[in-house]
Amino acid sequence: MALGAVFAFIFVIVICFLLSSLSLAYTHSALGKIGEGYSLLGEDKPSLELIQEGEKHMQSIILAAGMGKRLKELTNNNTKSMVKVNGITMIERMLRQLDKLNLERIIVVAGFKGQVLIDYISTLRIKTPIEYVTNEIFNKTNNIYSLYLAKDYLLKDDTILLESDLIFEDEVLNKIVKDPYPSLALVAKYESWMDGTVVTLDEENNIKSFLGKKDFRYEDIQKYYKTVNIYKFSKEFSTTHYVPFLEAYSKALGNNEYYEQVLKVVTLLDKPEIKATILGDEAWYEIDDLQDLDIAESIFTTSTEDKLKRIQNRYGGYWRYPSLIDFCYLVNPFYPSSKLLDEIKANFERLICDYPSGMGVNSLLAAKYFGLKKEHVVVGNGAAELIKSVMETLPGRIGMAVPTFEEYPNRKRPDDIVPFFPTNRNYSYTAKDLMDFYIDKDISVLLLINPDNPSGNYIKKVDILTVAQWAENRGITFIVDESFVDFAEEDDATLLTEEILNNYPSLLVIKSISKSFGVPGLRLGILASINSDLIDYIKKDVAIWNINSFGEFYMQIFEKYKGDYEEAMRRFKEVRREYIEHLSTLENIRVVPSQANYIMCEILGPKTAKKVTEELLDKYNLLIKDLSSKNGFEGEYIRIAVKRPDENEKLVQALKTVLK
Repeated sequence: MALGAVFAFIFVIVICFLLSSLSLAYTHSALGKIGEGYSLLGEDKPSLELIQEGEKHMQSIILAAGMGKRLKELTNNNTKSMVKVNGITMIERMLRQLDKLNLERIIVVAGFKGQVLIDYISTLRIKTPIEYVTNEIFNKTNNIYSLYLAKDYLLKDDTILLESDLIFEDEVLNKIVKDPYPSLALVAKYESWMDGTVVTLDEENNIKSFLGKKDFRYEDIQKYYKTVNIYKFSKEFSTTHYVPFLEAYSKALGNNEYYEQVLKVVTLLDKPEIKATILGDEAWYEIDDLQDLDIAESIFTTSTEDKLKRIQNRYGGYWRYPSLIDFCYLVNPFYPSSKLLDEIKANFERLICDYPSGMGVNSLLAAKYFGLKKEHVVVGNGAAELIKSVMETLPGRIGMAVPTFEEYPNRKRPDDIVPFFPTNRNYSYTAKDLMDFYIDKDISVLLLINPDNPSGNYIKKVDILTVAQWAENRGITFIVDESFVDFAEEDDATLLTEEILNNYPSLLVIKSISKSFGVPGLRLGILASINSDLIDYIKKDVAIWNINSFGEFYMQIFEKYKGDYEEAMRRFKEVRREYIEHLSTLENIRVVPSQANYIMCEILGPKTAKKVTEELLDKYNLLIKDLSSKNGFEGEYIRIAVKRPDENEKLVQALKTVLK
């Protein structure tokens, strides 16, 4: 049955039950107002001032009858709303926020472990009168029945309706309370981490439709807004619209439904009398399971230091954080192209259902793109997998410039590392510096990250080859990590050619495809060398299916997008130059020259790098890398990624304020 027909069918059922079940006068009054296009925006529309002065004539209903099974042991002895977020239960936080509004009353609909919840709330000393409604059959019904039990309250006053598994900052509640429109659904622009009911809006924020899971279309997500599960119903709206339809819907279709279903029917009317108000950067989260709880605790921690620590310790997955802009992890902001992504999307179903090829095929794909022989290449699940294998395989002591990318030293014993510390504020060094320092050192491996991370220091290709020959002459294995080399200003900077590998048998080249190609989610990296014994060992050391079908398919198609890639790099270098110019105009910061897709800066003012990092996250939702605790640094340094111009400008303006 078509969606419109289903809605029409429900609508007819509701009207029939209205006419048969409600008092004739009451129903005629309600439907008469609907038929006349009755509007609450006429003379009776409350002004903003009236709402502000008359908040005591509002009430709140909290739906708190659910069992919270997905929170597992946390709800063995408590209700879902009594689960703690950073030491405070959700219900206490919500009640204290509502208590600030000078409401007439707060109605709590309890169910699972209802008396436990009531006893707990009685200890909180909330000044607003609290009344209770009990859903005795909470295990057989959904929240439509809980609201049905509280329907008489809806007819008494304007109502703020909330679900008890929400956590939000005060401004979220203020936004819907202060909005002058009498009946509202609070919504947020749909993001990938959200689940549940979504709505579509017209240009005046009228709700066009409520969409459940069955109606959801991923191709339309740009049009969707997620309901925050906070509503404002005027007394008039409840009387003429919501309660009559709630009663009829419950009788027609039962109580194992959600109260949004009634709103879905109401929006079919010519004048549904409910609009949406859209959240911006205000923080909120719905807690249904342990993962939600973990994320909510990092968003709503009261300590900026703890917030930064919690988010940093996630090492990614930042799509779950509303509006967070990640300047910490390093990818190409201008690649892959939309056409390449469309090709992957077009093959999604086949790729997710089929096994990837083994190492032999994937080595061939990588070798083809980079112009190498397949026996000289091994593909990794990101460069990190290859780094781990190489570091654990190569014996002896290793030389490396410090500070550096810590994945390398973390894979060796401290006694096996012979560090070279640059002696300048830019932490820069040359090929000669390395050779002079290690000329009399007992090392069997020399590591060079070029450009280096986090300094962005770059050594030209001709000088790298000088070091490669120096290492050959001394029997030293020379590892060059060129994960960021495509961002360098020098043309043809890569060492990934058969000629170079053959000329320097002790040379190992590692490259993260994630960084320059902008696909960190695919987890791709390569290691190249003509040392066939080492390459064969690494291939056996990693799993035979160490990359997935999406990674393999990307390597299969990315050669035909070389032109797009080259244009992305040209655009990137232009944006980096502009970015550095803008950063250099700020007070209390010194910009270190970089040829990577990140820029290291020294903080010169009274604030520490850690404090700057915390304030950018807390006040502006910008995540950068604090380098102050990184091995090898003296002074206050940060590292910031190069992103798209609008994002770069947001960071520049935020730094301008934070560094004052």
